[in-house]
Amino acid sequence: MDEVSEVKRRVGGGGGGSGRAVEGVPRPEPIRFFGTTWVAHDGGYAWRRAGLAVGSLVAIAAGAAVLRFGFQGLADADVGPFVTFLAVAGFAVCSALAFQRTWRGFSRRREAGAEQGLLAIGFLGVLLAYFLRAFTEAPGEALHRAEHATASARRRS
Repeated sequence: MDEVSEVKRRVGGGGGGSGRAVEGVPRPEPIRFFGTTWVAHDGGYAWRRAGLAVGSLVAIAAGAAVLRFGFQGLADADVGPFVTFLAVAGFAVCSALAFQRTWRGFSRRREAGAEQGLLAIGFLGVLLAYFLRAFTEAPGEALHRAEHATASARRRS
């Protein structure tokens, strides 16, 4: 039996991971929005990727509109060009860093905690990373697939 068939049998068809596990066989880790459909690309996997891309693009547009209103508020308050520049530069730098850390997090584990504020301020970068990654795979799929293959190979040894 090949690995995909074995995993589908263990997780009850691959959709949500609601099956019972076989003793000693590594269970695939679910991915947010995808469950374990990333294993065999079944259970609406393609539709979920398309939905993630569209949803993140809509969220980017909504977030940009909210930021635009915020920057317009700064202009209306007449705080001066220096403060406006600092605000725009701050959001731009945080968005760039958030994009880079989110993109890197799709291929290797990262430590949780310290960068949550940066990711919250740079939310446009996070959403852009999810939008772009949805065109090639479920975000984090390569990492999960590699970890699952390693665990399966360890079990067979």
